[in-house]
Parts: sequence; C-alpha cells; structure tokens
Amino acid sequence: MAHAGERWPIGDQPARGASLRSDRGQADRDDQEGRLGARRPLAGTWDRGRRRAGRSGAGSSERDEVILAAVLRVHLLYLWQHRRVLHLRRPRRFSEWVQHRKLFDRDPRLPLLTDKVAVKALVASALGDDWVIPTLWHGRVLPARPPAPLPLVIKARHGCGQIAFARTPAEWDAARAQASGWSQTRYGRWLDEWAYAGVTPGLLVERYLGDGDTLPVDYKLFVFGGRVAFVQVHLHRATAHRWIVMDRDWVRASPPTHDPDPSRPATLDRMIAGAERLARDHVFLRIDCYEVDGRPLFGEATVYPGSGLLPVVPASLDRQMGSLWRQAREELGF
Repeated sequence: MAHAGERWPIGDQPARGASLRSDRGQADRDDQEGRLGARRPLAGTWDRGRRRAGRSGAGSSERDEVILAAVLRVHLLYLWQHRRVLHLRRPRRFSEWVQHRKLFDRDPRLPLLTDKVAVKALVASALGDDWVIPTLWHGRVLPARPPAPLPLVIKARHGCGQIAFARTPAEWDAARAQASGWSQTRYGRWLDEWAYAGVTPGLLVERYLGDGDTLPVDYKLFVFGGRVAFVQVHLHRATAHRWIVMDRDWVRASPPTHDPDPSRPATLDRMIAGAERLARDHVFLRIDCYEVDGRPLFGEATVYPGSGLLPVVPASLDRQMGSLWRQAREELGF
C-alpha cells in the first residue's frame, strides 16, 4: 500500500481561482534565468561527469557516453514535464535536487532503503519490531495459493507503484497475472534512479491494512537533514485519491481546496520521531507511515519522490523544499 500514489505531485491541487501570483512571478523569473543560462548547467555537469569517470584506461569513452546520455535524458525529461530548464549545476528547487541526486548521489545506503524486504530489518533495529508490517512471503513468482489468509497486499520489492490487493481468490489470481512481469524487469533504469539498480527483483506479500475497499491514510514525511519539515497526507487512495501537505506543526502548506484540513494523527509525534531517527545523517529521505489501531507503522522509504518530475504545488513549496535540501547538504558537509 505504501506505493499507491507514488507518482503523484508533491502538493495538492490549488482551488479553482486561487491566486498564486507571487509564485507565478517567481516561476517566470526562474524560467527566464533558465532560458538565458540553458547551456551552462549542462556543460558544467558534463565536465564534472567526465572527471569522475576518468579520461584514461579502457572503456573511458564508453563511460563518457553513458554519463552524457544520462545527463541529456534527465534534462530533457525535466524540460518535458516541468516546461522549464533544469538548473543542475546550482539546484534551487526540490524537483531539481532530485535530478541532482539521481545523477551524482551514490550513497551506498540508498539501495538498502529502496529494498522493501531488506529495509524492514533496518527499521526494526532502529525503531522496534512493532513498527514493521511483517512480510508473509517473498520470492520471484507468486504461489498458486495465497501464502496466508486473505485479504493480502502484493508489492514489488525493487520498485514503486507496483502494488495489487487480493481480497478474494479471484483477486489473488488477477494479482498473480499482474505481478508476473514485475520481477522480470529492473526498475528505475529509464528514469536514471540509480538506487534501485542493485535491488534484487522480486515480490513480497503483506497483510492488508485496509477496511474493505477503504485504504488507510498514507502519511509521507519529508525529512531534510534529519528533521521532518512537511507531511504529505494521502486521502481516499482507492476511490478519489487526493493529497494535502501539512507542515510539522500541522499547518496547511498547500493551497486551499474543497477538502478541510485533515485531522492530526494521534501518533504524529511518534511518526516524526521515528522518521527523524531513520533519516538521521541523510540529506533527504521521505518516510511513509500509517496509523493503524492507534499505533504508527512504517510503510516505505523513498529517495526519489515522483522522480522529481511531477509538479510541486504551489511553486513556492518547491523552492522552500529546495532550500531545505541545500541547507541539509551544507550542515552535513557536502
């Protein structure tokens, strides 16, 4: 369930007619700066990539080609999705820092965090077994019969957005067919999400946490430099999926909509403390949690939210998160 909505925007949809003039003005200035300096970020990034890959020894030209292809791909995808030039040499927005991480951050801790089976041991060690949703089964091919009583959740261990719910035998059969291709492919290559490359492809099965067709609220905590700054609240994920961003003090950070502010979860303080413990010494992580039967549960850790290719609403929130990312890097000595 932690994957539902993974590829949705960071903020929520602005109310119809809501004024975002100040954001648009800043966005126009940013876009103008990007157009004027469009060649410089790519050139600077490519030069650094060449130095990292090395210019001597067998295979250097092949490495250069791989680096250049990745840089071009990231720039073009960002331009296509956001309709603005990517500032890769000096990222200013959250969405730009995600692109920077994809190309340059090779922190060896990241693959473990993206492995949805292996990360549970890390969470249990840091926070305790009661935070972890038990894995009932994992492997490459789902068995013909459910490994535990229905209802169940089926996920890919090596990707995101790959999830199926089995509440009945017919849904289990459908999930087997749907998941059959998940474990046959490597996730993240086409979006240059390096951390997924080393995760063993496979599937896992967990107990279903919902009530009938209703899924639990998904709380996605954005942690910069070990401190939670925002919580993205995902509502009605199975029917009318929408989301609202609150700050850590539970003040709305995204634009007004027809939805009232979501209720503050009773376990928010525990969620924040747990997320900050897991993300300690990291520049940025997103820690997803649920509140079930009065206690917090860990869902997943995300290192590339939305691959940085989806809009952050309002634009000022994108810049605010980008500033927090930069500050975290400076504080951690990057």
